[in-house]
Amino acid sequence: MRKKIVAGNWKMNKTLEEANVLASEVKGMVEAEVKGNAIVILCTPSLFLLPVKNIVGNNTRIFVGAQNCSEHESGAYTGEISAAMLKSIGVPYVILGHSERRQYFGEDGALLAKKVDTVLKHSLTPIFCCGEPLEVRESNGHEALVKKQVEESLFHLDSSAVQKVVIAYEPVWAIGTGKTASAQQAQDMHAVIRKHLASKYGQDVADSISIIYGGSVSAANAKELFACPDVDGGLVGGASLKSRDFTEIAKSI
Repeated sequence: MRKKIVAGNWKMNKTLEEANVLASEVKGMVEAEVKGNAIVILCTPSLFLLPVKNIVGNNTRIFVGAQNCSEHESGAYTGEISAAMLKSIGVPYVILGHSERRQYFGEDGALLAKKVDTVLKHSLTPIFCCGEPLEVRESNGHEALVKKQVEESLFHLDSSAVQKVVIAYEPVWAIGTGKTASAQQAQDMHAVIRKHLASKYGQDVADSISIIYGGSVSAANAKELFACPDVDGGLVGGASLKSRDFTEIAKSI
């Protein structure tokens, strides 16, 4: 049975004091209100990973995640953070290939394949992002692009390794815009991704991989999105910065 996941991507937001307050509030609310077996992940700025980890403690349902890491093991890469560093402070999840990393920092499929390998080597779980910009969606090229992104960065893995990856489908046109893919659009693309995985690895492997949706997820639309058979949760942006909104989304899964 694949995991149900609600991950909050804080992006470049919050001061340390604000991060501590937000993490404490989310922890209290999730523990008190979120039922079932859903996993909650707080993907904080790198400076806040350790303090938030200390707040979360050894919680079996709430974890911390990094927003990125280097493809390199170590060395003269000023400003970078390695997978080994993340592992050493108990951070089990890493977002890779977010559309903002692709757009602003030029990360491509080949680089992300290296990052995926490095993260898996250190027994961390990559949350691999894929998705199309508006012009590709409007020209009906979204399925081909997303399949290409998955192929370039994941299809070199064997079946055992690929099952350790979480995939996040994030239509770029719906990130931070207030626009959201309809539940049917989300389901359709998640089904495309799962079918593409099945073509490479078989249906059993494809059915074991969590595919979550990212793109202006809110308390208002979460329940409908999460009810789709191939949508296993959400990668939440702006709403993850408000403890009540984020908790309501987690309760919807």
